[in-house]
Amino acid sequence: MNTGANQVDAAYRLARERYAALGVDTERALATLADFPVSLHCWQGDDVVGFEQAGGALGGGLAVTGNYPGRARTPDELRSDIDAALAVIPGRHRLNLHAFYGEFGGRTVDRDAIEPEHFAAWIAWARERGVGLDFNPTCFAHPHAADGFTLSHADAAVRRFWIEHCRRARRIGAAFGRALGTPCVTNVWVPDGFKDTPADRCGPRQRLAESLDDVFQESLPPEHVLDAVEPKLFGIGSESCTVGSAEFYLGYCISRRTLLCLDAGHFHPTESIADKISAVLLWLPEILLHVSRGVRWDSDHVVTFNDDLLAIAREIVAVGNPARVHVGLDYFDASINRVAAWAIGTRNMLRALLVALLEPPGILLAEREGDFTARLALQEEARSLPFGAVWDWHCQVQGVPVGDAWLDVVRHYERDVTSRRT
Repeated sequence: MNTGANQVDAAYRLARERYAALGVDTERALATLADFPVSLHCWQGDDVVGFEQAGGALGGGLAVTGNYPGRARTPDELRSDIDAALAVIPGRHRLNLHAFYGEFGGRTVDRDAIEPEHFAAWIAWARERGVGLDFNPTCFAHPHAADGFTLSHADAAVRRFWIEHCRRARRIGAAFGRALGTPCVTNVWVPDGFKDTPADRCGPRQRLAESLDDVFQESLPPEHVLDAVEPKLFGIGSESCTVGSAEFYLGYCISRRTLLCLDAGHFHPTESIADKISAVLLWLPEILLHVSRGVRWDSDHVVTFNDDLLAIAREIVAVGNPARVHVGLDYFDASINRVAAWAIGTRNMLRALLVALLEPPGILLAEREGDFTARLALQEEARSLPFGAVWDWHCQVQGVPVGDAWLDVVRHYERDVTSRRT
């Protein structure tokens, strides 16, 4: 063992003793963390471009900023970049795909005609690496979404197009789950909404509910696919009314027993999805989280190790069964190295979960005894506990770089691979 590894080992032994004195079993926490998958989002690697032959403008209230060199231009390049990110992230994780990342062999395949065969290479890649796949219909960047409406469109023909697309997305998700032996979370998000004040809000919402019922009409095995729907407060072009609001989808999910997706950027800037997790899990067996970082709006910045993230992680752990919460990342930053963006965000998500798993039980005990003074004092003292030493040990045991050494690995990959893309 080299000097650096010896230092990590020594620091961990001291941290383990410190936590044990507070009633925390670090080995148990690390075992739980090692089994917790985070779903990386494929669209960080190519700026939400996808691989359709003829795509429209991004739209749907989405915007990617920056022009850092090295964007993935092909499926093989994107898979290579994801491999580079996974190599510096501890644990075994998942990949979240959008429908327009299929491989269509140079042919134009419209979205109401996509099949599992168009994702065969992704399945093979995932199987080889032991990675689960999640999926999303792509209800934007298409001529049938040019006016900002899809499943709630006033034109029945347009609605039928998007219903069929979402139905096929569910079947593709089921094919993923069947092939890989792990359920695919298939999440429906639509950009539908009004830029200015609508005269009728009820009609579009009735149409959206009817369309979703049509999408989910086909019974698919839950061991293969889990259905989720995702609300949003507003988007660019839908500032005055979002058809699929939080209230709409909460009612839909409770009445239809569908997973609700809580996106950290899809609420008011002063709201936190952390507070919503336990509230929703009282009524739904499972939920999906999209963890991002909004700055003043749903700007989808790279996830950082801040108080909002720590609060989300604590609630995931506090519900008592983290498996009820499916965690995916959702941001797109083209101003920095894209592989590094994956690594930073995912490592931070895992680090926050570790802090939550290491929380001393005395904090909860003080609250149950009504000693809120002690609760606050212990919460603040916990901030200085040596969780960093436990995290470094976890990285070392998992065979990934410790500390900021991962950045050198990414820089070498940039020098040898992404910088050569023109």
